[in-house]
Amino acid sequence: MNRDLMRTLAEARPSELNPDAPVDAATRAGELSRAMAATSAEHTAPSRRRSRLGWGLGAAAVTAAAAVAVAATVSGGGTSDRPEGDHPPVALDAKTVLLSAAHGASGQPDTTGDYWHQVAVERGYFQVGKGASGYVVASSTRTEGWTPNVKGGRFWSREQHLGARPATPADAAAWRRQGSPSTFMTVLPVRVAKGPLKEMPVKAAPGKTRTTRSAPVGGQKVFWLGRNVTVKEVLALPTDPSRLKASLLRWYDGHDTEAPDVPMARDTWLFQVTAGLITDMPVRPAVRAAAFRMLAGLHGVRSLGAVKDPEGRPGVAVATVEHTPIGDQERRLVIDQKRGAALSSQIILLKPKNGIRATWRPGSPITTTTYLASDWTTPTPTDHNANGPAGRPGRSRSAPLEPPAPFAFNAPWSRPGKGPPPTPTFRAAASP
Repeated sequence: MNRDLMRTLAEARPSELNPDAPVDAATRAGELSRAMAATSAEHTAPSRRRSRLGWGLGAAAVTAAAAVAVAATVSGGGTSDRPEGDHPPVALDAKTVLLSAAHGASGQPDTTGDYWHQVAVERGYFQVGKGASGYVVASSTRTEGWTPNVKGGRFWSREQHLGARPATPADAAAWRRQGSPSTFMTVLPVRVAKGPLKEMPVKAAPGKTRTTRSAPVGGQKVFWLGRNVTVKEVLALPTDPSRLKASLLRWYDGHDTEAPDVPMARDTWLFQVTAGLITDMPVRPAVRAAAFRMLAGLHGVRSLGAVKDPEGRPGVAVATVEHTPIGDQERRLVIDQKRGAALSSQIILLKPKNGIRATWRPGSPITTTTYLASDWTTPTPTDHNANGPAGRPGRSRSAPLEPPAPFAFNAPWSRPGKGPPPTPTFRAAASP
């Protein structure tokens, strides 16, 4: 077992698990027996269990039991013929999840290239109409970007609207009652002066791919960490969790990252900013590991257990709650612990308060972003036609681009076993 994993184990152990604390012989014998049984079960079954070792086992027994639990988390577990019901899975706490992700991140190769390349699918949920005739639609967009890390390099982006459709079977039924329109007139939570809420037409059918390029502006300050920063500044971030936290907090002013008039607690702000660092920025593996370790020490961060991202990939989610003028919402980060990488970021409405989402059900998604590729690449994008770069410029050497999956019903509140209605059947167009 290497030093990084031992460090993870040490950091994950609560202070009350002091191996030197006195304990009577009967308690020691009983707890040791249960610990050994739990260790055996964890080693043979893929499900994860919470072992409560709240006492004074010898140091070797504590380390052995904790090592099995954390190692299973890091490696992703194995398979077993044991019936699933024998050991029902229990979500690991957020600290353990994040420290495991830190361990995974620290083992990734430390490389750079000429362009930081990302591919993502962004999905926004919008209100259409009001009252009994209203419903919610999900609009999906695939984005691809190249951020230069070379002198004189240009910014490139490629975007395609993948289509829009009612978000749930109930929304689809309301859509059909309105005549199944092919264009949705969505209502945005934005007012023009003191007038009505702004509306935006969203087409159900997929659109064409659009490619743009632009020269660097603002000294190449294209990323945001409480302030605008350059690629060079991102690459120079501290690798120590405490120093990274102090570096970010220099720009905390007590308010929301987007709305200066909305107060936001310090740890909530740190979670939001650090999640962006993990999901969007070309930080070095050691910095990403430090970011996970810093998140593990924040108040209010909880684990949601094993989940699947909007593209169906398995991961583990952690989240924090934000109190906003429109109600309470949950900011989720879905993680691949083994690689120490982000799969998805999501904003979920927990407790509607007012505004156009006042009638939405708790648990309704507001936005989701799924990260399909995040890596360095050397080829320079070129623009040979209006629909995008010729061939596949900037193609990742480690994560080749693939056509997006069909846009399907996968709202978090969809009932298991209840499939979507037969219509609509819009599918995403393949990338060029």
